[in-house]
Amino acid sequence: MSRLLKALPLALALAALNIFTASCGSSTPAQVRFVNAIQDTAQYGTGLDFEFNGTKDFTDVEFQGVQPASGYTKVPSGFNSVEGLETGTTTEVFRSDVSLNGGAQYTLVATGFATNSVEVVIIPAADKNAVPANGNVEFRVINASPSGPNGIPGAVDVYIFPIGSNSPIAPPATIPNLAYRSTSSYITFPYNPNFEQGFNYTMFVTATGTTTPILITQTLSAGNSSEGAIRTLVLTDEKNVDQLNPLAIVLNDVN
Repeated sequence: MSRLLKALPLALALAALNIFTASCGSSTPAQVRFVNAIQDTAQYGTGLDFEFNGTKDFTDVEFQGVQPASGYTKVPSGFNSVEGLETGTTTEVFRSDVSLNGGAQYTLVATGFATNSVEVVIIPAADKNAVPANGNVEFRVINASPSGPNGIPGAVDVYIFPIGSNSPIAPPATIPNLAYRSTSSYITFPYNPNFEQGFNYTMFVTATGTTTPILITQTLSAGNSSEGAIRTLVLTDEKNVDQLNPLAIVLNDVN
């Protein structure tokens, strides 16, 4: 019995340490890049500063802007309170929460409306930056358009074709039924050696279940004959317009 009583304080201390560690996250930071997809932040005449738990990590990120321009910025792992401020001020535009794993890389996309800050959310898209096998390219899509096709909130179908394939826009879509705030899986394509004016793939976006394009022939460039490539495509609203933007943000993740 005496041995049990001596062991009990140690067990309680270890349990407390585990609880503390879980609540504070790993000591290894996460790595992030930030995309501003809040279409009405343009009304401030500046971008947004983004703070993680009170520490400013990104400054003056305009609508459709990405920081850093390449690579990632280290931020605390675990639970984070992210605050968006009018650049150079302490005026809060929104506050949202996000949980990040230590050592992982993320594309964080702020989306919603600054005029209704309770609707602003952070989409944490976990990145996979391992170079694809030679002869392959990969695409993924993040739907950060709160207004949706034709100004009607809803899911979209995404079609991606190699240039020169003459494929019809018909189901099944490359990425079907991608809801707002959702991130698709990575879709692998064989490298397409056919180029037109420097582009070798074409993307169309339609309202789910339809075949009428909203994005009219957005051309994409990915890869070359000797190495794979990865592209992340972010769907947003138009600037200060409640309508899906006709062009997605293209992030060159690998090559």
